[in-house]
Amino acid sequence: MMTQSRRTFLLSTVAAATLAFSQVAFAQDPILIGVPSAQSGPVGIADHQDWLNGVSLAIEEINGAGGVNGRMLDTKVVDIDILSPEGTIAAFQNLTESGVHAIASAFVLIPQPAMDTAAAAGVPYVHGNTQTASLDLFKSDPEKYRNIFQLDVAETWYGSGFIKFISDLKQSGKWTPKNNKVHIVQEQIAYTQVISKATQEAIAASGGEWEIGAITDIQFPVQDWSPIIAALKATDAGVIMIDHWVAAELAAFTQTYVGDPVEDALVYLQYGPSQPEFLDLAAGAGEGFVWGTVYGVYADEKGSAFRETYKAKYPGTMGVVYTGGGYDAVYVLAEAWKKAGDPSDFNAVGDAIRATSFRGVNGAYTFLPETQSGVSYPNMTDDPEAGQAHLFFQVQNGEHKIIAPAPFIEAEFQKAPWMN
Repeated sequence: MMTQSRRTFLLSTVAAATLAFSQVAFAQDPILIGVPSAQSGPVGIADHQDWLNGVSLAIEEINGAGGVNGRMLDTKVVDIDILSPEGTIAAFQNLTESGVHAIASAFVLIPQPAMDTAAAAGVPYVHGNTQTASLDLFKSDPEKYRNIFQLDVAETWYGSGFIKFISDLKQSGKWTPKNNKVHIVQEQIAYTQVISKATQEAIAASGGEWEIGAITDIQFPVQDWSPIIAALKATDAGVIMIDHWVAAELAAFTQTYVGDPVEDALVYLQYGPSQPEFLDLAAGAGEGFVWGTVYGVYADEKGSAFRETYKAKYPGTMGVVYTGGGYDAVYVLAEAWKKAGDPSDFNAVGDAIRATSFRGVNGAYTFLPETQSGVSYPNMTDDPEAGQAHLFFQVQNGEHKIIAPAPFIEAEFQKAPWMN
């Protein structure tokens, strides 16, 4: 007959072996990152592919260095329709029901369905929405959305930051505007409307340095840019702002514009040229155009090293916004998982993200407690290492070159071909 002490010994041995086996199995299970990525539909594919490429590159590097606390990283990628609430909910539910440890998303156009679905599961959700709507939703219920973080800043800075840029450029003596009129061409989605409004407010606050020359509405998709060019020539503004974000359509605009330009105007294209297809589709017509992003890959030592590695893995024209965004997002999550220990402890991971201080290829990441979003340099801080630079690029010799702000400048502003 087995004695009580013998039975106790055997039971404890079995329990210890079971625990050890479970720990080994747990350590071997990957940490799963959910990536909702637009793979079909009229918009978002290029940016979302850039993001996924950046995510994949970071995972490859982290796994090559031993993973996070001995666990490898992996992705669960699902298609998403960013134009509909139903499509957004379906993608996010797919990910939360698949047991992902975090969701890393380039952006969605309708933030509430995504945020509500992630919040219901409690899963950490980091994104580059660049939307005031996301921040307002967080502020409406910080507890509900406690594990949701916008990596970058609000789109309002596109407007006010652009007016600051042209004022600084004029003051530098590198460009003399022919007049102080700004002609805004605005697309109709909420994102571009917020940018237009912020631009108009910054012009009104300029004390007469700038004035609104005209505001012209466009509707996606733009079938013909000729009427827009005619309106621009009628206003003859010294500054033209095309408040639209779709690369293919902006490329079509440049091809139409260079055939009949507004002489001496500085032409700014909001964000869209960052997408790889812009330079390819513009086919040389993009030369001299200026564009900006509040969230982009630097050309400093860290950013340049990333660009070289990325181009080696993904040949061809490189996007210079969400490539770095996806890459940095994984590193932000990896640092949080290291600190939290258990990636399944979503609140502990959220606490670790809130405490983040990380310098990535797209700038420095800290999260403002009132919005759980990033900080913009020089719009919100004077310290270039305390935020993400609002980068302004100009197409020069077929390449995107950073022309502002210091100290991240890689080339000086050049007169466009239509400037005297």
